[in-house]
Amino acid sequence: MTLLQFTVPPLPHYMIGGFTVAPAGRRHPSRKNIQVFDLLAVTSGCLYMGEEDRHYEVLPGHALILRPDSFHYATRECQEDTGYFWLHFQTTGPWSTAALSDYQAWAEPAASPLSNAHTTQTFTTRLPQFTKLLQPGKLYELLRQLELLLQKDLSAGARWKQQIIFQEVLQHLSASVERPLPSPSAACAEQAAAYLRQHYKEKLTAQQLGDHLNFHPVYIARCMQGAFGCSPSEYLLRYRIEQAKLLLLQTDLTISRIAEEVGFNQAAYFSSSFSKHEGIPPRKYRQRFSHG
Repeated sequence: MTLLQFTVPPLPHYMIGGFTVAPAGRRHPSRKNIQVFDLLAVTSGCLYMGEEDRHYEVLPGHALILRPDSFHYATRECQEDTGYFWLHFQTTGPWSTAALSDYQAWAEPAASPLSNAHTTQTFTTRLPQFTKLLQPGKLYELLRQLELLLQKDLSAGARWKQQIIFQEVLQHLSASVERPLPSPSAACAEQAAAYLRQHYKEKLTAQQLGDHLNFHPVYIARCMQGAFGCSPSEYLLRYRIEQAKLLLLQTDLTISRIAEEVGFNQAAYFSSSFSKHEGIPPRKYRQRFSHG
């Protein structure tokens, strides 16, 4: 495993991000020395990426950080529709790369409590360049929040909130370096979230989710509340709306058809739920954000 090492402070900072669905047959664009770090977190399908002489297959639940000073390219086209979050970030401080074996052999010196009263003490934070995520559902939720903030609000307060959420993103990535085992409740929440994402088009019940995971629905709800801050039904609703947003922007399907495609039984309920979460009806969302 290759690690990206950042001297902190200054903290790496968030720039821009979003969610993309690459249809089968499309390749990720080739770019050289783009001057920003490019984080890719795949939710479905697979991205086939290369950076200089290294090749990666970025599957669901995995993340890859492309360097700002290197040449990256697609090693092959997507074999199926591939959904992924992308995020650009940068640092104004020094950074470098190292092997995981080097990191495990190091011991970072402790700061002296007597010497740091009037001086800034720096430390090193490390991110895996390519990793299997410990809690992919949690990371997707954080990236989704960043995307929603960018769409809804460009104020200084929203930008500051983005930086706070981005620090949580970095913490989740950093945690996979040492790969501690997730708690039983966190593992349950991740399994439930993965099942909901996989079956979001179907009619789902709490009992059905409980039967699949072999846990009581009340326990699953408590686990998801702790991990994601919402119930299973709310998580499912959010995910369905995210999928609907993609269809609104990338297809010409009617509102009723989109509602059906993402698991809503009634178009009216879909429209009211969408309006509640996004602040505007689906038709106006399509008009505002579509670049077609």
